[in-house]
Parts: sequence; structure tokens; C-alpha cells
Amino acid sequence: MNPLFERLMRKATRLTQVGQLQEATRAIQRALGGGADEGSRATDRTTATPAANDEAQVIDVEARFVEPATAPAPAPETPRAPPPTARETGVEQWSDGLFAHQHRPIAYKLFVPGTQAVGPRPLVVMLHGCTQNPDDFAAGTRMNQLARENGFLVLYPAQTQHANSSKCWNWFKSQHQQRGRGEPALLAALTQSVIDAHDVDPERVYVAGLSAGGAMADILGRSYPDLFAAVGVHSGLPSGAASDLMSALAAMKSGPSAAASNTTGGPGVPTIVFHGDADGTVHARNGEAVVQAALAAQDGAATQVQASDGRSARGRAYTRRVHVDAHGLAAVEQWLLHGAGHAWSGGSAHGSYTDPSGPDASAEMLRFFLSHRKVAVAATP
Repeated sequence: MNPLFERLMRKATRLTQVGQLQEATRAIQRALGGGADEGSRATDRTTATPAANDEAQVIDVEARFVEPATAPAPAPETPRAPPPTARETGVEQWSDGLFAHQHRPIAYKLFVPGTQAVGPRPLVVMLHGCTQNPDDFAAGTRMNQLARENGFLVLYPAQTQHANSSKCWNWFKSQHQQRGRGEPALLAALTQSVIDAHDVDPERVYVAGLSAGGAMADILGRSYPDLFAAVGVHSGLPSGAASDLMSALAAMKSGPSAAASNTTGGPGVPTIVFHGDADGTVHARNGEAVVQAALAAQDGAATQVQASDGRSARGRAYTRRVHVDAHGLAAVEQWLLHGAGHAWSGGSAHGSYTDPSGPDASAEMLRFFLSHRKVAVAATP
């Protein structure tokens, strides 16, 4: 590990424990910005980028989980309140923040539109892919632009190289696949803190992600159906697809095995899935498996299927399937992008891993999200 990075992360942890949040945030930012950071480059990695290059970066053999016992117990832990909302200041905000939970700090960026709103607003949590960071992911997905136009907040948690040297969310390790543990617990607690501090509508909270972020989004939706109203998975894998590095690599290459099971359980959450059928990094069978698991969790409520073929304005062909429930709502929606690789469909070339020629995944996910409100679900410990 980079000695400077390790020293700064230790410093950030100590500062967090004593409540010096601004200093801790600066230390985290310095640590994340040190050395080469591929995710911060505004590079257009479209489907023309060789898949082998993506495969080399998507998962990291040195990924590791640091047990809470390795860090000294802090003073009584309290949620770290984000900055005042745009409604309070009347100014659009794109701010850095730091949150701590179960002895673990996490940096994030939060977009709050300056537009006036009547009542609480929706929140979309965006989980970046490997080697990316919040700024890069926001630029590539253009979700902040949609938030500005539609009046919702966007939260971008930041994975660190301390947790995974390629900055992947650790979806493939068992301690990060369950409610109340690891990264799911940390991300859920961060989301709740933003809900509480920013007058967010708790019935309209959504999570989406790309690749490793998509896999973690699926885990969050299955683990916390009492928190998230709908899930978006782009080029990701289903919950339970892997339990270690070797099974993760196998699932990425060929799709989840028949023996793989959904370890998170939970009721069905409305899910929208995007996946390229030429994805050389995460095989398209994984997208199909996410769809099938989401349908199975609906317990037969989504039986009608509406299928259509289309082509984006810039020529990307796709097949869209919508599984409709008894109320006429899309419970599960699948977009299979023909000829597309491992990239956010319809994204901007100002971010990495984007395919500008595809249909706009951000806009379609937002449409799907806003058609759903959270169903009352009893929280489990």
C-alpha cells in the first residue's frame, strides 16, 4: 500500500473519532487524490475499448476487509450531518462529506439542486464502478443534470483504495453481502443520514450502480427493502453470484453458476437492469440472472410481459422487456443492449466507461424509479 495513503487514512480515522470532520475530510480527499487515479480521468471508454483492458481493472485480487476490531473504539458515535440543503441556502450544492459508522469512515459527494420544491424530495444513491470516483461517475452518467431538471438529490459514496485497491465495492465477499454488516450496513447508514438531514422523502429513495456498483446496488435492494423503493443495475451481477475471488471471476466470465444462491433474501424490490450483450468484462448472463432473481422475489406478482425492439438516436439497437404487475406498474424492466460492451448506456464521454451511442440509462432509470414508492416493509435487525 502507498505509505502516504495509509498514513492519511489513519489520520482521517483519528480525526473522525474526535469529531474534527473538516480536517478528516481533507485527509480523505488527499488520500484519494494521491498517486495515479484512473477513475478521475475524463476518458471515453466506450465499447470500442478492448474488453481485456477492462477485465484487468474490474476486480482486484488484493481486495480486503478490515474488521472493526483493527480500529480503536471512538467516542460515542453520532451521525455526521451533511451541509445545509439548497432549500435552506437557495443555492445549488455539489459538496464533499464524510460519514462514520461501525468504526468505519466513508467519503461521499452530494448534489442538492437549487430549485424550489414543495415537500420532501426524492434521493438517488449512485454507486460507481471499479477505478471510478464520484466526480467521474457523475460526469459519465449526467445524473446531476437530471437532478437539476427534476428536483431530486443524488448521493455518490466513494470507495477507497484502502478497502479495495481498485476501488471496487466488495460485492463478492460474504461479509459484504448481508444486512447489518460490512459495506451494505455502511452505505445504508450513510443513506439514512442524508434522508434525515436533507428533508428527503423516505418513500422515494433509490439506488443504482455500474459493474461492481451495480452488484452492490442489488445487494442493498435485497438487504434493505425497508430503505430503498427501487434498484437500478447496470452491467452488474446478482446478489449471491460469488462468495470469494475465484467464484467472482468465474461469474464475471460466464455468469453465475446454478449453485449460486441469493444469500440476502428479502421481498422483491422493483428493479431495472441494463446490460450489453457484448460485455467482455461482466457476461450478459449476469444481467439476465438479476432479472430472474427480481422476478422470483416478486412472488408471481409480475406475470405480464411487454417486449419491444428499438434503436437509440445514435444507432444502438436494444431489446426492452417489461414485466408488469397486477396494477399495471413495471415491476421488473430489462434493457439488453445489442453490441454494447461494459459501459454506461447513453453516458457522456466526459466520464469513464460510457457508451454515448446507447439509450439514456440515467433517464430511463429515473423514469422507472419515480413510478415507484416504497412499499411498507418491516425492518429486520
